Amino acid sequence: MIDKNIIKTALKEDIGSGDITTNAIIPASQKVEAIIRAKEDGEIAGLLIAKEVFYQIDKRIKFSPKVKDGDQVKNGTIIAIVSGPARGILAGERVALNFLQHLSGIATFTRKINDKISKYHVEILDTRKTIPGMRRLEKLAVKLGGGINHRMGLYDAILIKDNHIKIIGGIEKAITAVKKKYRKREPIEVEAKTINEVKQSIQLGADRILLDNMSNQLLKCAVKLCKEAGVKTEASGGANIYNIVSIAKTGIDYISVGALTHSAKVLDISLKIE
Repeated sequence: MIDKNIIKTALKEDIGSGDITTNAIIPASQKVEAIIRAKEDGEIAGLLIAKEVFYQIDKRIKFSPKVKDGDQVKNGTIIAIVSGPARGILAGERVALNFLQHLSGIATFTRKINDKISKYHVEILDTRKTIPGMRRLEKLAVKLGGGINHRMGLYDAILIKDNHIKIIGGIEKAITAVKKKYRKREPIEVEAKTINEVKQSIQLGADRILLDNMSNQLLKCAVKLCKEAGVKTEASGGANIYNIVSIAKTGIDYISVGALTHSAKVLDISLKIE
């Protein structure tokens, strides 16, 4: 589902009262055709967003995709052809490319991470470390790249973190409070930084334990305890493309990777008038 308001905001930010350069140079009646092309290998995400950008500017602009979201492309691949009023195409060029490059970069990076750990029984999760207003789009790009969406926000999953534990005075008090509040059983995930906290969380009935910034040696120990108790495990903190395999080898069930959304390099994509 497309968030049309975020596109509207982006266009208002960029175009403002009008493209003063284009409007001075290009006749209103001028029509052109432009090619959107990949300038490096990667995975595409955001085609519907790019299409909506041009549609909001001028409904006469035709956006014809030549690939689909989730497709792998090579350097030089034609991604889409845009045709119609030149003023509208030039006005929408930067905003459309910004969305397309950013989301494709996330999908591409997620795919690279997934490919590295494909032979291990582990799933890659995203986080809430997203650009404000862009979360649903960024998480969609993660899914296209083969990742799994963690909670969308604070409202759709229980995750007891270190600050909760610090404020209330311990893991036991935190889990007890959650169980009292939600009598209809809700899955409970608890953050643990030590093996003692892992053991305590297991004893108190946690469904999943987030193992925060543990060494691989500690991860292996925590994973063993959790598997014996039938509790799912998630590794969190500092996961990247260089250490993801060593983390996967610990037997962990999930690895959350904030870098998927906060550090993915954009995919180089251009729009050129034919």
